Parts: sequence; C-alpha cells; structure tokens
Amino acid sequence: QVQLVESGGGLVQAGGSLSVSCAASVRTFSDYTMGWFRQAPGKEREFVAASSWAGDSTNYADSVKGRFTISRDNAKNTVYLQMNSLKPEDTAVYYCAASGGGVTWSSARLPYLRYDYWGQGIQVTVSS
Repeated sequence: QVQLVESGGGLVQAGGSLSVSCAASVRTFSDYTMGWFRQAPGKEREFVAASSWAGDSTNYADSVKGRFTISRDNAKNTVYLQMNSLKPEDTAVYYCAASGGGVTWSSARLPYLRYDYWGQGIQVTVSS
C-alpha cells in the first residue's frame, strides 16, 4: 500500500511563490510515476504536472507551464511542486498522486495514466 502525505501549502499573494511536497511511504519510490492534481471549489479535479520515475520526463498543464516545476528526490521518497508567479486562479486543493508499474512513460502519456494512490490534499490559496 502506498501512502502519500502533502505538506507546504498555505496562503500567498498573487505573484508570489510557494512549494508543496509529497512524501511517499513506499518500498520502491522509483517504481512510480508521480503527479500533482488540483481541485478548485465547484470545479472538477484537473491535472497540473507529472514526472516519470527518473524525473527525465515531465508534463505540465498549459495553465501552469513556465510557472510551475515538478521535481523528485527518489532517495527521499519525495516529489515537489515549485509554484512561481502564482495567480488567484491557482487557488485550489492540491493532490499528490502515484501511478505504479515501473514503466517509463512518454511525456505525452503522463496526464492520462491511472493514478491509483492519492494524498489527502493540501490547500493553496492565492490572494489578489
């Protein structure tokens, strides 16, 4: 069983930066593609970013491309999301997710994988 715990959210002004982390309790973290999703009030959950197990293949939603960066430290079983130039529309609950199988997927496939494991979510609020 994989357990994911997010941390680091909070309140930031528009234009500011924030980093969220996700620590995974898993035997072999490098077996998992890791993703970040978000859900704003009244909206469906949407893909934000994902990273292959080695971190050499990533994918970003168009809305965050150039502002957000996903990275991972397999030695620490942790994936990060650095968020810069934040906008009020980035306000949401951010979820970490893991997709297993030990497969190296192409960047284009990352948003569409089956993510079997999810964290509890963490609030990110961007004030205008």
